[in-house]
Amino acid sequence: MLTSWFLLPLLMLLAPAQQQPAAPPAAIPAEAVHMLNPVKPTPEGMAQAKKIYGYDCAMCHGATGNGKGDMVADLKLNLKDWTNPESLKNRTDGELYYIITNGQGQMPGETGRAKPADIWNMVVLVRSFSAH
Repeated sequence: MLTSWFLLPLLMLLAPAQQQPAAPPAAIPAEAVHMLNPVKPTPEGMAQAKKIYGYDCAMCHGATGNGKGDMVADLKLNLKDWTNPESLKNRTDGELYYIITNGQGQMPGETGRAKPADIWNMVVLVRSFSAH
């Protein structure tokens, strides 16, 4: 009996943790919704956005933005297919900028990792996925 009191905490530590449901997405502030993209697309800006996207985003969102990156199955994610024009139709550039900057759900934000101009270029890049 005494042995079971010692084993129970050990078994609880070794038992697989139940995954908590993802928190609902936080509301995007109205001022962010109405932000306009101040960056004009350039080949250099797009190249930088593609580089950042390749390092930080493609693993989940897919190289083409189709939402089928390598990590999707492991993390049990259901991501939008940005190659479908309907997927971003109701999102403003300001909303996309806010989400990329601050993250959403399990997605970490780019704050501290990318400059604002790079994030605006990433908004352009994400929108470009459905143009092909």
